[in-house]
Amino acid sequence: MRRIRAAAAGAVTVSLLTAVTACGGGSSTGGGSNDSPKTLTYWASNQGASIEVDKKVLQPELDKFEKQTGIKVKVEVVPWSDLLNRILTATTSGQGPDVLNLGNTWSASLQATGALLPWNASNFAKIGGKDRFVDSALGSTGAQGKDPAAVPLYSMAYALYYNKKLFADAGLAKPPATWDELIADGKKLSKDGKWGLGAEGSNPSENIHHTFVFAKQHGADFFTADGKPDFTSDGTVAAVKQYVDLMAKDKIIAPGNAEYAQNQSVSDFAKGKTAMLLWQSASSNLKSQGMSDDAYGIAPVPVQSGAPGTGTNVNSMVAGINLAVFKNTHNLDGATKFVKFMTSDAEQKILNTAYSTIPPVKTSQADATFNTPANAILKDTLAQSAVALPQVADESQFETAVGTAVKELFAAAAAGRAVTTESVKAELEKAQQQMPAK
Repeated sequence: MRRIRAAAAGAVTVSLLTAVTACGGGSSTGGGSNDSPKTLTYWASNQGASIEVDKKVLQPELDKFEKQTGIKVKVEVVPWSDLLNRILTATTSGQGPDVLNLGNTWSASLQATGALLPWNASNFAKIGGKDRFVDSALGSTGAQGKDPAAVPLYSMAYALYYNKKLFADAGLAKPPATWDELIADGKKLSKDGKWGLGAEGSNPSENIHHTFVFAKQHGADFFTADGKPDFTSDGTVAAVKQYVDLMAKDKIIAPGNAEYAQNQSVSDFAKGKTAMLLWQSASSNLKSQGMSDDAYGIAPVPVQSGAPGTGTNVNSMVAGINLAVFKNTHNLDGATKFVKFMTSDAEQKILNTAYSTIPPVKTSQADATFNTPANAILKDTLAQSAVALPQVADESQFETAVGTAVKELFAAAAAGRAVTTESVKAELEKAQQQMPAK
């Protein structure tokens, strides 16, 4: 695992050094061209329960765009396990799609490669203006003080999903609001072959999302104020240990979850194998797997005090998907038209309804479609108690290094090895050593 981790971190570092000169395929200046005005390639992230589900959601909309503009869009839905490495390879080689989805936490890292089209005032004007988008979504589109590297497409927040029947069977009248309550309830629910909580222990991105929030609740961060890695502070170590301890010490996560990385925890929840799930905007995923809306409830992610808010009461990262354009596209005008189409009010309603996400476009978010009780929790979280992951150039290396360190700690817990403060700190020290030297 360390060899894989080092290779991934190294790939990011190489891309940061080489992509600026490598991505000039569209023109001699690397500014794109309109050599292929009738076609576009689009890498879409896997948002639904499967790649096939995504194709069924997206293809009718791409057909609609082709009918309106005469531009045919060839879409490839890329699994999350492959997406970052695919993008990094494209930034280095200059051979990428015209338009792509990226996790909003990667925005600053990919911006630093120079491979993405900057969304300056002129480009935003072509899609209706920057002020169409909500501030929390714009906060995860690139480094502060620079033109965004991408445009918000879907906004998400973490919530606690809980199985109503399993709660009732265990004599629990309401979902937990604090971490102590989560553990206590999880122990009551972990019986008869079922488990209190599901997790994706082998998914570095999920690991970093949760431990980042835990660190905030411990008054810590993974970076100093000037952007330097700080993975081994007392608060950060305590946060990582608290998360892994849900399996290692508290025994409310099944050991097998240490190997999960592809939505298996969502499937387990939908099948009634686990009673709780911490996930981003999961409703459409659960519905596609046969779980009815009335079978589960949705509540804010627990915090130490029970009252979500700012500071140590943060309970989600600002999650979401951004839409970016490669600077070397051979259909610059078409790519811009596609971004305008995908962020239009009509498409925002269709796509965000399909994925149970929140539109980052103000007028679309205000639509009655997104005023359900479940969406109210997600919108309140984004507005009041979520924070963006660090928008620093080394953010994607951070996700890879720390997320994989947590993966190894889950593997140790699943194998019955002790997870101590010392072992957590040792793994985080290794992760910090993976970061580029300044």
